[in-house]
Amino acid sequence: MKRLLTATALLMASTGLASAEGVLQLYNWGNYTSAELLEKFKAETGITVTVTDYDSNDTALAKIEAGGHGFDLVVPSANYVPVFIEKGLVVELDQSKLPNHGNIAPEWMSVSWDTGRKFSVPWQWGTTGVAVNTSVYGGDINTSAVWLEVPDELKGKINVVPEMIDIVTLATLYYGGDVCSEDLEVLKKVRDGLIAAKPNWISMDYGATEKLSNNDWAASVNWNGSSMRARIANPAVAYGYPKEGFIMWMDSVMLLKDAQNTEEAYKFIDFIMKPENAALISNFAKYANGITGSTEFMDPEMASAPELVIPEDLKSAGHFLPTCSAKSREYMTAIWTELQK
Repeated sequence: MKRLLTATALLMASTGLASAEGVLQLYNWGNYTSAELLEKFKAETGITVTVTDYDSNDTALAKIEAGGHGFDLVVPSANYVPVFIEKGLVVELDQSKLPNHGNIAPEWMSVSWDTGRKFSVPWQWGTTGVAVNTSVYGGDINTSAVWLEVPDELKGKINVVPEMIDIVTLATLYYGGDVCSEDLEVLKKVRDGLIAAKPNWISMDYGATEKLSNNDWAASVNWNGSSMRARIANPAVAYGYPKEGFIMWMDSVMLLKDAQNTEEAYKFIDFIMKPENAALISNFAKYANGITGSTEFMDPEMASAPELVIPEDLKSAGHFLPTCSAKSREYMTAIWTELQK
């Protein structure tokens, strides 16, 4: 989720704006939007989609709150969806304009963060764990010790993605706490552990797919789809599910209150809920989606990919991130701020 525009976005912006019948501004995680999807959408609707990238939920939230951004759609994670709603930054969807809304899989329709999917529709879902180049490190990768108690082989070679709640939560679980903890004793261990580990990291960056593929990094706290793409390019990369606790999440598309291209936005939202189009999103980024019937259009390798199939003995370690309390977020922000110094 680099902050620069992706090549896809630049291509769409440079080749389509002059002749397109309509335009749409999508604010999304970096390296996460299929160029094939956008080309197909333009061919069918005449609408050019320009993609602007962000590298964390907090970056997206801050940009939208500041106003004057010019975006129509945003793609926050589930635990941020209620935040966007409560702050009045998004609008309830007019489902009469979304004939494909019924394609949302039942398990992703009745969700706690958006009951009945009134404000959001699925984009992709996955996990947050650890990706490791096994030619550099041959030890256990199913543990957050890889990045919190960095082994000698990985010192100065491991990255941590800049997503505050994911990182603080993984550390909290490692030190024996609960998701969204307000336990100050545990959170002190978390703060101290993160600060002690940071000198052994090479960076706190978003671009793990390319840098793991190119051997620029030997490991990274990372998302599963990104890790799969890195492994396809570099077979030495393996994805680990921390046994102390790993994170599960879903990103969803939301219509911004100050969107300028509302009708174009509705066409796009409905478009991505067609099974074959949802599959295009997944085939590019290598994450599962929440649309019924999309599996038959997806790359066969995804059905058994170790990055997408959680090992049976580790399933119980997965935690779907809820929206944490204001107090919990305050503590996380304080830890994160200190970690950035």
